[in-house]
Amino acid sequence: MDIKNPLSMHVNAEDFLPASEEEKAYMVQMRPSTTFFRDGCRRLYKNKVAFVSMLVIIAITVASIVLPMVWPYRYEQQLGVQPGKPVDASFLNLAPMEYSSTEQARIDAGESVFPHLFGTDAAGRDYFIRVVYGTRISLAVGFFASIIVLVVGMTLGSIAGFMGGRVDMVIMRIVDIIYSLPDMLMVILLAAVMRETIGTSLEGTVLANIGANIISLFIIFALLYWCSMARLIRGQILSLREQEYVLAAQATGAGARWIIVKHLIPNCISVVIISTALQIPSAIFTESFLSFLGLGVNAPMPSLGSLASDALNGITSYSYRLVIPAIVISLIVLSLNLFGDGLRDAFDPKLNQ
Repeated sequence: MDIKNPLSMHVNAEDFLPASEEEKAYMVQMRPSTTFFRDGCRRLYKNKVAFVSMLVIIAITVASIVLPMVWPYRYEQQLGVQPGKPVDASFLNLAPMEYSSTEQARIDAGESVFPHLFGTDAAGRDYFIRVVYGTRISLAVGFFASIIVLVVGMTLGSIAGFMGGRVDMVIMRIVDIIYSLPDMLMVILLAAVMRETIGTSLEGTVLANIGANIISLFIIFALLYWCSMARLIRGQILSLREQEYVLAAQATGAGARWIIVKHLIPNCISVVIISTALQIPSAIFTESFLSFLGLGVNAPMPSLGSLASDALNGITSYSYRLVIPAIVISLIVLSLNLFGDGLRDAFDPKLNQ
């Protein structure tokens, strides 16, 4: 339309001229296509605290796996102990970066001796490799215990949320009963009882290498620590089962198992990932607590809790033996908590509206 003469029926030819590159760039400001996972990873990368925490967790995990393969000392090796010979007491209770008299003589003779970064313990074992191996045990127990909690909690929570009625009432009443029990008292009692009952049945099996205490820890997590996960999944399923796609799946004859596995759980997977990430530090802390009380891993296999417990005997003379595993536990738990908070901020859609 001609602006100068609005009553004219003539077409303005300038409206049909090709757009310039600047005009195209101004009009087309579309965001590139992405997926939910990629978009969440992008937000997680922008969260510097969570990203640094993730790098710390990866570095600690890789170090706990690789270092025992290349370290010249083993976690159970008692230095200065040889068959048929008296124990060399100079290897006992070495300070960090200190050499025994035997090693110092070898160094004076021109030999190279690998240093003891954190010294040795009262049994003459290299303390650094024991801390590294204890970190590996604590991380492994925390990870696998969280997987067990995830499987049990997700299964019972999804069944309770989708089925409803009496099934939901029975499962939730079981959850209420477990919540009413004192956590630490039940954990200590179950750990003590299962250690005695499981230990004899594991002899001669593959699980004997893992130890009765570790197996009992997994059973304890499967029995007691699935309640929070089950409640969380149940709440998500209750809100999702009223969606149209669930009604459409039911109309086509799909069973409850198919709907839960194919539709409901994938739509709440972000909440599952976040809750699992936050469950790992709790599992590590529980394992360290039980090992500190002597209900954790079997000796001579170390964990961070058992190392801290052993350090109490010489806390006045060798306080660093308590400080080192305490710092490692704090660093792991803090990094996992910060990383879990970052995952929640990145992958929870309700926080990004």
